Amino acid sequence: EQTEAVTYNSEEDMKLQAQEFKKIITVAILFLVVLSVFTIAINVGMSVAFAQEGAAPGAQNPEVVKWGFIAAAVAVGLGSIGAGVAVGTVGAAALGVLAERPEMASRALIFVGLAEGIAIYGLIIAIMIMGKI
Repeated sequence: EQTEAVTYNSEEDMKLQAQEFKKIITVAILFLVVLSVFTIAINVGMSVAFAQEGAAPGAQNPEVVKWGFIAAAVAVGLGSIGAGVAVGTVGAAALGVLAERPEMASRALIFVGLAEGIAIYGLIIAIMIMGKI
């Protein structure tokens, strides 16, 4: 029986991993940008609705209040879902890079932190919406 020796070209493997990491980071950042635009649009829409209402805080239209609660729930829900997807994708790629090159830990943590930030942005938007109700 003969066994074939398996050779790995470490430079090529590292280049392929770096390209895959860049693709994953690009997708994650694009997803975060789209989600951020969506939550900002909700906030702007609710601000316009409350500005057009023009009523005293105690005498608001129940329909406007209902949509305010829905907008706050959507901002937190989609922000959290987006952050979960982004952290899962970026975190997996970052751990793969750390296994090969431990000196890139600080760069990997920055990307994971950016992905986590979207959940906080959704929460802040929801608090702003709830403050207007």
